[in-house]
Amino acid sequence: MLPLARPARADTLADVRARGELRWGGDLQGGEPYVYEDPADPSRIIGFEVDIAGSLARRIGARRARFVETQWSNLVPSLERGDVDIALNGLEDTPDRRARLRLSRPYFIYREVLAVRRGSSYRTLDDLRGKRVATLNQTYAYDLLQARPLETAVYEGQQEPYLDLQLGRVDAVLLDHIIADRYGCSLAGIECLPGEVARGSYVVGMRRGDESLGQAVDGAIDAMVADGELRRILDSWKIWDATQDGLATATSSSTQAPQPVQAQPTLDGHQLLLFLQGAALTAVVSLASFALAMPLGMLLAAVRMGSGSIARALATAYVEVLRGTPVLLQLYVLYFGLAPILRLGPIAASVIGLGLNYAAYEAEVYRGALLAIPRGQIEAAAALGLRPWQTLRHVMFPQAARTALPAVTNDFVSLLKDSSLVSVLTVIELTKRMTIAAVEIRSWIGPGLLCAALYFVMSFPLSVLSRRLEKRLQHDPHPRLG
Repeated sequence: MLPLARPARADTLADVRARGELRWGGDLQGGEPYVYEDPADPSRIIGFEVDIAGSLARRIGARRARFVETQWSNLVPSLERGDVDIALNGLEDTPDRRARLRLSRPYFIYREVLAVRRGSSYRTLDDLRGKRVATLNQTYAYDLLQARPLETAVYEGQQEPYLDLQLGRVDAVLLDHIIADRYGCSLAGIECLPGEVARGSYVVGMRRGDESLGQAVDGAIDAMVADGELRRILDSWKIWDATQDGLATATSSSTQAPQPVQAQPTLDGHQLLLFLQGAALTAVVSLASFALAMPLGMLLAAVRMGSGSIARALATAYVEVLRGTPVLLQLYVLYFGLAPILRLGPIAASVIGLGLNYAAYEAEVYRGALLAIPRGQIEAAAALGLRPWQTLRHVMFPQAARTALPAVTNDFVSLLKDSSLVSVLTVIELTKRMTIAAVEIRSWIGPGLLCAALYFVMSFPLSVLSRRLEKRLQHDPHPRLG
C-alpha cells in the first residue's frame, strides 16, 4: 500500500495570496545556472529559476517568492509534506512524477547528453554495455541508465561525475545539456557527443489536488512565453536555443492523455537482496577500515608515549587534525582533492579515508590505556633489561588491550555507522540503498526499519563478543562485569 501524501490545502492559491508569498523548494547544490549564491553577495541567491519563481509569484498574485532550501532527492517528499507550495529546481516531467504530482506545463526543454573521454570508442549507450556510467540521483538520466545492462554510478553533485570521468573512474556521464555544457564539455580530455540520447522538459511540481494553483501557474507560464519574459530570462542566462521554440506549443501534463504507470515498487524479495548486498558492502568497508585503523592507532600511541620530540609532535598533529576535522571533508579531499596525484577507486578511498580517521581515535584510546598501567610495571621491565619497545610489546600493550577493549568495540560500532558517509564517493552501501529504496517505494518506514535491523544485526554480535573477551582477559576469578 502506498503511503498517503499530505492532502493539498482547500485552496493553496488563496493561501499563497493571503500570505503574499510563494514558497518554492530547490537545492543550492544544483549550482549555476539553476539556483546558487551570488559570488558577489552570498546572502543573495540568483539563477534562472530564481527569476522564474519571482515572475510566477507576481503573476499569480503574491508579493514575492521565498526560496526554501531542500535536498534535491527529497524535493518531492518535501512538497507532499507541505513544506513548500511548489517544487521548482530542474524537476523533470516523467510518468512517475505525473502520477504522483500535479505538474505544470514546461518552462524549459532539455536534452540528455552523453560525455566520454576524448578518443574513446564509446558513441552510444549501447556501446557502454557492462561499463560504469555516471549520473545524478533521482533524475530521468538515472532511469534511462537503470533500464540498461550497465553499472550506474550515482552522484549528488554536478561537477563530480565529470571529474571522475577525467580520471577514468567512470566510462561516461549522462546528464542534461545545461549541466554538461557548464560542468563537463569544457574540461580537458572530455568530449560531449553530438546529438541527444533523449529529450525532456522541466516543470513546476505541485501537490495533487492543487488544481487552482496549477491552473494559475500554467497561466503564468503561458503569459511569460507569450510576452517574451521567459525567453528574456533564459537568454540572460545564455541557455536559450532553438530547442526552446517548442515551449510555445507545449501544454500542461495534466491536459495530456494519461500514460500507463508502471506498478509501484514494493519492499519485496528483490529489494531485500539489494539491502543485503548493501549490508555486505558496509561490513567489508568497515572491517577493512578498522583493520587499518587499529595498527596505525597503536603505532601513533607508541610514538606519543616514547619517541623523540619531533616524532611525538608529528603524531600529536596527526591525531588532532584528523579528530578535529569532519570525516566527510577528509573523504572529499582524499577522493577528489588528491585525485591529480593519487587516483583511488571509491572502495579504496572509503577504506583508507575511514581507516586514517579512526586511527586518530584509536591512538587516544590506546594511549589512555597505556597511561593507566602502573609505573611500577615499566620500572620492573627496565630492571629486567627490556628495551623501551620490548616493554611496550611484551608488558604494556597486553595489559592495555584489556582496558581498551570496551572503547575499541564502541569505536568499531561507530565506524560501522559512519561508513554511510562513503556514499558521497558513489559507494552504494546500506544507508544509501535505504534512501534509494525509500524514494522508489514512496515510504521511509519500511526501508528505514529494515536498514536499522540490518545495522543492529551487524553491531549487536560485536557487543556480545566484546563482553566474552573481557571475561576471558579478566584475571579476577569473580569479575564484576555489567
